[in-house]
Amino acid sequence: MSAGDEPPSTNANPAKRADARRNEQALLDAAASVFVSDGVDAPVRRIAAVAGVGMGTIYRHFPTRADLVVAVYRHQVDACAEAGPTLLATAASPFTALRQWVELFADFLVTKHGLAAAMRNDPETFTALHALFLDRLVPVLDDILSAARSAGEVTADFTTYQLLRAIGDICAGAEMVYTQYDARLTIRLLLDGCR
Repeated sequence: MSAGDEPPSTNANPAKRADARRNEQALLDAAASVFVSDGVDAPVRRIAAVAGVGMGTIYRHFPTRADLVVAVYRHQVDACAEAGPTLLATAASPFTALRQWVELFADFLVTKHGLAAAMRNDPETFTALHALFLDRLVPVLDDILSAARSAGEVTADFTTYQLLRAIGDICAGAEMVYTQYDARLTIRLLLDGCR
């Protein structure tokens, strides 16, 4: 076979694939932001505008709203998991890292609560995503809590899972239409109680 007879490379346009990955990342970041501010039922047009892409780009990557919500969920689980070590390495103290990580986690929970409604026709996927959530995030928070306990900044009389559940329950209250309810303030009070 001569050089002219070789099949074309399957890597014909790597720049396009990089652009597609960037578009998908921008979409996930934009959707996460819009879901936090407007809920998972926010118009797709708003997500496209925030991401700076056309509607076709969203539907090309995520044909249904459930596909988009699941992708954002996975994306946010990854972001929370990856943020833990970075925050521990850069924050002024382990307790500061804990506060910063819990803020990210609380933003993520807004999307998580909308996931159940988006996935009502696919309970197996929902169960798998919940397992991913626990597998990825419990160890990260456990590392942060261990560092905070070693520094004498938090007590040892609660488990990592108990803290995750408490934060989740606090954030679930934010779904109610109580104008005077501030989940972040309640979380701050919870963390202060862990000291």
